[in-house]
Amino acid sequence: MTSQPSRQRGLVTESNPINIVWRTIHQAVTIIFMNLFRSRVSTSVVSRMAGELGSSASVPTTSSSSSSSSWAKTRSLWPSILRWIPTSVDHIIAAEKRLLSLVKTSYVVEQVNIGSGPPGSKVRWFRSASDEPRFINTATFQSKEDSPTLVMVHGYAASQGFFFRNFDALASRFKIIAIDQLGWGGSSRPDFTCKSTEETEAWFIDSFEEWRKAKNLSGFILLGHSFGGYVAAKYALKHPEHVQHLILVGPAGFSSESESKPEWLTKLRATWKGAVFNHLWESNFTPQKVVRGLGPWGPDLVNRYTTARFGAYSTGEVLNEEESKLLSDYVYHTLAAKASGELCLKYIFSFGAFARMPLLQSASEWKVPTTFIYGFEDWMNYQGAQEARQHMKVPCEIIRVPQ
Repeated sequence: MTSQPSRQRGLVTESNPINIVWRTIHQAVTIIFMNLFRSRVSTSVVSRMAGELGSSASVPTTSSSSSSSSWAKTRSLWPSILRWIPTSVDHIIAAEKRLLSLVKTSYVVEQVNIGSGPPGSKVRWFRSASDEPRFINTATFQSKEDSPTLVMVHGYAASQGFFFRNFDALASRFKIIAIDQLGWGGSSRPDFTCKSTEETEAWFIDSFEEWRKAKNLSGFILLGHSFGGYVAAKYALKHPEHVQHLILVGPAGFSSESESKPEWLTKLRATWKGAVFNHLWESNFTPQKVVRGLGPWGPDLVNRYTTARFGAYSTGEVLNEEESKLLSDYVYHTLAAKASGELCLKYIFSFGAFARMPLLQSASEWKVPTTFIYGFEDWMNYQGAQEARQHMKVPCEIIRVPQ
């Protein structure tokens, strides 16, 4: 990660996204307390909201008993205004449909059944006793016959809809298949109780492999962005026979903190803010928990963040009003739903997004031709890719996009 401002089109120009998150949360919390004071919310209402906060916000796609299923169905009938966290699975699906309506290319969305876990494994996707099947939300875009297949994997705290501006251009040359990783977006959100880096990597790699089997794919181009780049690279290392070419866009996880020793992180840790952020990171406190904790004010927080990231602090072709509104709505519902895949963070990365098991250490084992794409002044450090290329025994290209 660099300490210089980003010049990528439509992305934040600030060097550290933490600053934007911190400022947005501070503003939102201030407004909330002012509203609470002005409205003189009664103790009974607050207590009722707090009780609601303790329960799951999303409607589960499967249940372990008929009683919980009935409860979920009853909850789904409540209007959003009566929920502390105004979202549900239906909200996610509807928000995704509205966002993808901006895409001109025809597409179909399906829920691909990946079973309850790897065949023969005693450890199921959700690390529980349930053997209910799980699903990967998948969008496939119409393409010309015989077009090569490009599978797209999103980054952390994101989902396939984040690529909505890319689909039309890419579909003119590829058969595009975009997925929500297990535990994110419109995919199943099983309980996440992994306790190690190895288990956490297996959660994403093995679920993706079961999805590939269900779709009967092979010889495809695999593209991963940010954390999705880390997952895509780890998958290609384990299953190189299925990947024709690997494209890593601003991939996370190539170097460790000890290898990079970034000056910005050293300075941040010396401050009280850095100490707080580091403690929250190691406690597995995610930004999504803030969104849920703010309840009915969560949408406003997400709107402020989305507007800042893709508007006020952006350069180039920023989001227009309709795009911003639909994206904010989509982002809110995907973030506020049940916690699942998001809890991977502390096991994959140390504070500052440095990998605990860096990809650089596996560079000599690379078996798939790879293209790296970075913004000219990217949050992720392209120098990790440069060093990895020296050890790779397959074709490797590094592209840095100007401005």
